[in-house]
Formats: sequence, C-alpha cells, structure tokens
Amino acid sequence: MASAELRDELDCSICLSLYTDPVSLRCGHNFCRSCIVQVLDTQDGSGGYSCPDCRAEYPERPALEKNRKLGNIVERFLSTYPDMEETRIFCTYCTKSPVPAVKSCLHCENSLCGDHLTAHNKTMNHILTEPTNYFGNKKCSIHKKVLEYYCPQDAACLCGFCLVGEHRGHIVELIDNAFEEKVKKLRKDLEEIKCQKAEFQTRLQNLYDHQRNIQEKASDKRKNVSKLFMDINKQLEMAEKKALSEISRQEEKIVSQISDLIKKLEIEEDELSRKMRHLEEMCHVTDPIRLLQEPDITVCDHGGGEDTGRDGGKIKSENESDPEIQDNEAAPVTDQESEQGKTCDNNMVEDKEEAEEYDMVDDLDEVVILLILHRSMRDIVINVTSQLGFHVPDILLDEDTAHGYVKVSEDLKTATRTAQLQKRPKSPGRFLSYPQLLSRCGFSSGRHYWEVEWNQFGRCDVGMSYPSVEKRGEQSGIGDNDKSWCIIMRDSGFIASHNSVISILNVKPICPTLGVFLDYESGRLSFYELCDPIRHLHTFTASFSEPLHVIFFIDHEASVTMYVIT
Repeated sequence: MASAELRDELDCSICLSLYTDPVSLRCGHNFCRSCIVQVLDTQDGSGGYSCPDCRAEYPERPALEKNRKLGNIVERFLSTYPDMEETRIFCTYCTKSPVPAVKSCLHCENSLCGDHLTAHNKTMNHILTEPTNYFGNKKCSIHKKVLEYYCPQDAACLCGFCLVGEHRGHIVELIDNAFEEKVKKLRKDLEEIKCQKAEFQTRLQNLYDHQRNIQEKASDKRKNVSKLFMDINKQLEMAEKKALSEISRQEEKIVSQISDLIKKLEIEEDELSRKMRHLEEMCHVTDPIRLLQEPDITVCDHGGGEDTGRDGGKIKSENESDPEIQDNEAAPVTDQESEQGKTCDNNMVEDKEEAEEYDMVDDLDEVVILLILHRSMRDIVINVTSQLGFHVPDILLDEDTAHGYVKVSEDLKTATRTAQLQKRPKSPGRFLSYPQLLSRCGFSSGRHYWEVEWNQFGRCDVGMSYPSVEKRGEQSGIGDNDKSWCIIMRDSGFIASHNSVISILNVKPICPTLGVFLDYESGRLSFYELCDPIRHLHTFTASFSEPLHVIFFIDHEASVTMYVIT
C-alpha cells in the first residue's frame, strides 16, 4: 500500500506517468520537462503563463528549475520495482502493493494483473485491451459504449448503436480485423518508405562523396596551381637573368670598343697639340733662312705617327724607306710636292676610315634582347600548356573545302564571307550549299585548346566536324547533322546546335574571342567566351568515332580568324 501511495506521488499530473527529468515552477509544482515545455509552448502569445495544477499566473515565461532530488527518488523507486518500468500501469485491485497490469477491461475501465484477469474472465465476457490509463478514447463519445466496429467509408470507429444511426447501411468491419489490415498497410507503407529513405540516403551519400571529391580536387588544384606559378616564377627569374646578362654583355663589348676609340683619339689629339705648338713657334721665327729650312708639317695627317722628320727638311718616301726597292727602281720619285700630296691623300683616306669606324660603333642590339625575352616567354607558355595536359595546335584552314563565297587569307588563318565568287578548281571535299570550310588538320586523340576571333558582323558558327560530313544539301549545314557540333554566334546571343537540336544559351556576346577545348578520349567538346571573367558557354558530350576537324560557317559579311597562341 505504501508503495502504491508513493507511486502516485511520483506521477506527473500532465502525462500521468512517472516523472522524466522532473523540473519545478516557482509555485512548487513538479512536471516532466517535456510535458511542461509543451504546455508553456501552447500558452505563447496568450499574454501570460500559468501553472497547470494551481493556475498560478506568470507575466513572463517561467524559468524551469531541475528537481534533482525528485529525479533521484524516481530512479530509486524504479530500481526497487523494476517491473513497473515497462508499463507503469498497475492492477486496480492490488491495493496492498502495486502489481503491473497485463490487460485493461474497456467495459469496467479497470486494469488487471494476471490473477485478477483470470477471475475476471470467468465471470464476464468483456473486451480486453493492452494496459492503459485512458479509457475515454476506447468508448463512443455519443453512446458511451465500447467501440467495436470500424467504418472505412467515414474512417471512424463505431459502437453497436452507431450501426443503426448515421452509419446505417455502411460497410463496417470489426475493429480487430480493421486493426490487422491497418497494420498490414502501415507495414507495407513502412517498407516503401524504407526503400525511399534508402534511395535518399544513397543519393545523399553520393552528394556527400561528390562534395568531398570536389573539395579534394579543389585542394589538389590549388596545390598544382601554386607549384605551377612557383615554376613560372623560377623560369621568369631565369629569363630575367638571361636578358640582363645579354644587356651586360653588349654593354661591356660596346663600352670596350668606345674606350679603344677614345684612347686612339686622345693619342691623335695629343699629336695635333704637339703640331700646333710647333707651328706656333715657327710663326714667331724672324730668321728667314731658318724658317725656310724648317720642314713642312703635314696638316692633314691625323694619325699613324709623323711622316716628316727634322733631318735637313728632306721627306722620306715609301721607296726611300726600303733599300731593296730603291735599288730595283730605275727612277725613284724625287718630287717633294708630289710626295707630300700623295701623303695627304693617304691621310685623308685614313681620316675617313677612322670617322667611319667611329660612326659604326655598335649600339645596343634591342632585337636580340627582345628575341631572348620572346623565346623565354614562349618556352614558359609551352611548359605551362604541357603541365596543364593539353596541346595548343597551329591550325590552318583548308582552302580545298571552302565554299565559293568564302575567302581564305594567304596565311590560311582567316575566313571571310564575300560577295564575289572565288575562282577555285573543283574539289570533292568542297562545301557547295553553305558558306563553310574545314581545317586541314584533324584530331583523333588527346586534349587540345585553341582560340578563334569573330569580327562581330553577321553570323558566325564555330565548331567541330567529321571530314565525312555531307558537302551539299540541308544535311551539310554545321549542327544540322550527327557529324558536327557548333556554337552559333550572333549579336542577339549564342546558340548550341548538334543534329538539328538547338539550345538557346540566353547570353549575349561580350567579347569577340572564343576558346575551344577538346578532350577526344573523354568525348568532351567545350566552348568558352574569353571575357573577364571567362564564361563557360556550353559542353557537348559524345563518343567520337572519326577525326575531328575545325569547321566554320560564315555569313553576312562575317569573318573569323584562328587566333595564334604563342
């Protein structure tokens, strides 16, 4: 009896079960935390709060204080009577000590233990159910009789009196049978939901995996890009050293040449100064004999040492300097004026050569410096494209495939729509119905990237095609067959086309340059508008079975150029 009374004191007044995580209000009443939170939530917005037991009012939502002592009492009670934890519903007739109920009688509205249930079944034939404290929902709210039937038409549980009332003529079934059918349906629905949940979990896991893969790829790409730029910086430093070294080499060479000329001219200048002083002295001589006997100084002689001496005024000629030549000559030259004129002429030639030598002193060869820089930058670009894993081809247009009203430039890089028919020989590969042409080279493997530039007049289609594409008829148009893929460029916007299926991209051209990327093995053909930032336009996916050639459609004064990437 004491245990039953204690059990009643440990019941929450809201759920009528043992306290779970008990809390207290300021008024002193205790409740399960989840129960009082639910009650207070329903009171939100009503202008105040109240205790469910004593109706004590609170202007603000009351704070909940954990009642640890009460929680310990509940735990100790359950440890003393562990069988009460399962149902927490006890036999109504066991008043001395609480005994868990095994069934509840809907007619008597009592719960019974095993012993009292046996006695009850011997005297009465009532409807029994699992132990419960709530008998109100087991009876008809109108007739207060036990609910025994179920009406699928109205989805309502009925008593015997309901069958002759508003549910007259309805097809009904016993509650137990309806219950079993309902359970079957719920289990079937549960299995379907489990399958759906499994599918969602699989999709969710796939998304998580994809998210993780993207993050890992992005991390790897960041590392690769950082490493790539470190390599580029090293190559730029080497290119800078090469250019600076070449500048220093040229500077040293030219400065050395100029220094040699400066020394030579300084020597000649000193010689001229000596001659000037001598001439000034002669100008002040008053003795006629002495002045006339003084040998003349060759004024036009600017280098090569003195051609005259001071030995009695006699000037030696080239023949006089060589005894052998003098002996072999029959008539040595003795005319002093003629010899002096010849010496002056020679000196004038030497002066001219020296002037030309001065004028021809090397300057910095900027072309060599620019070539070093250009080659270094080109090597860097080649290295970058190699590390990125794609090839930048030098694409030339095939004039033998060009339509009669398509003009091809001499360098085979530009195709222009023209109103004048081009005179060309017949070719089996020439387009006859549309202003189109192919490239010379094709791609049957690898990853490739190139750029084209449109003059933004008329319409221009850029794409790829098998060389076996039709050359005449409606099926020969780029994008109008299963052998070509293209992007249509017009002022109004971009359109993707393949096999006569078009996709309007809803973007207008910003810049005239288009980038094309082909990954033959993975069957990917992508187009990009090279604005800032670069904008992805469209990607075609296919299983390529032939070599792919660049193809252009040019109309209404349009022109397109293969952009050279160097």
